[in-house]
Amino acid sequence: MWRGMIVFAGLLGAAGAAHADSRFFCSADDKEARFTLESGFESGAGHKLNHFRGALVVKDPAQSTVFGKRVFESQHLTNHWSRDGDLLMEVFDGGEDDTGGATLDLVVVAGERGKPAANFSGTYSLTIEGGEKPYAVEGKVSCGTK
Repeated sequence: MWRGMIVFAGLLGAAGAAHADSRFFCSADDKEARFTLESGFESGAGHKLNHFRGALVVKDPAQSTVFGKRVFESQHLTNHWSRDGDLLMEVFDGGEDDTGGATLDLVVVAGERGKPAANFSGTYSLTIEGGEKPYAVEGKVSCGTK
């Protein structure tokens, strides 16, 4: 009897772990930019955002005066998607007085539908508009789950 209860309790614990909240992290460091993003979503319907933070360094000297170093919080994550191995995060920084009207858009697309993995890769695109000259770059990103 006790053995059956212990096995049942173990199964319930495993089922709870299978429905745990999702936490993702992504990073890149290349000649264009260095960034890290960390995000968490509830496992329930709607996958509500429960955590987001990030930091970015733009390495181009012409852009670094405005967006050289930025820190992101939840209000900057304007779009997100995580389903069955796919991950999409869009970070938008509408700038403030310190950017002179320039905006930054960072999009990360990673993973492969139908192939969830603890570690996966993808691409990022970084666009800065409204500055002295337009800026658009792409690169590779590494992501994982916690």
